[in-house]
Amino acid sequence: MIEGQEDVTWEDWLELARACERLGFEALFRSDHYLSVMGGGERGALDAWATVAGLAAVTRTLRLGTLVSPATFRHPSVLAKMVVTADHISGGRVELGLGTGWLEAEHVAYGFPFPPLRERMDRMAEQLAIIHGSWAEGPFDHDGEHWRVRGLDAQPKPVQRPHPPLLMGGSAARRGAGLAARWASEYNLVHAAPDAMRAARARLDAACAEAGRDPAMLPLSLMHQCVIGADEAELRDRAAVFGKRPDELRREVLAGTPDELVARLREYADAGVQRVMLQHLAHRDTAALELLADAVVPALA
Repeated sequence: MIEGQEDVTWEDWLELARACERLGFEALFRSDHYLSVMGGGERGALDAWATVAGLAAVTRTLRLGTLVSPATFRHPSVLAKMVVTADHISGGRVELGLGTGWLEAEHVAYGFPFPPLRERMDRMAEQLAIIHGSWAEGPFDHDGEHWRVRGLDAQPKPVQRPHPPLLMGGSAARRGAGLAARWASEYNLVHAAPDAMRAARARLDAACAEAGRDPAMLPLSLMHQCVIGADEAELRDRAAVFGKRPDELRREVLAGTPDELVARLREYADAGVQRVMLQHLAHRDTAALELLADAVVPALA
């Protein structure tokens, strides 16, 4: 998982996608931001869905998606069409992550409305309904507070049927869990400890039971920063990139040698996590991806 707003150039994206595909990673996800989250005013941000579509054309096996696209950025009909377009370009390899949006500064800078969280949740709920309706067979109407759709039978339909995976991001609080039980293909939490993931799994299970859905049909995933070193010396070098010591990173993120990372990831598996998106902030360090592919992925396969 790459933070695309932190000066990830198109050349960087090509290198990352080629490395991930060559090394056998399942998917390459990117954030959907227009301004740097790390506070770098000079850092560039290519549009997320234009990037996904571009990478879809130059890869063959790698799945691609956003984690997550803010419901505040795009009209739901536009977002649904963007995903379908990338799905056709890729031959059915894209996933849509959707969230409420949270970085107020980019909304102000680019002129996007940034209402209170309750309204952003309302908007996301309508987006979920309209996107699903756009991808489904036959025409549909939507009469909401924020958007109205009349007799829409969007063509073409996605390659993936019944539709591309739709991930919801958030904290799995009551309302979000309820929306996920109704609409989502997967639920994702960010930088959460195993106990927090276990509690989120319980809330999602309860929401699924209330909605009459099998909880096994709503997988739980985690996005967490990852820093790896073949040994302590290499880990120290990679930690220094972030101005940290290895012991600090071990407390804060998924950091360590391959054996340590395997043990940490197994803790998450025991907590109900079924997929992990490893946030790779030093995005030009493809040697770290090599080490993950060689020493961590096989141990968890």
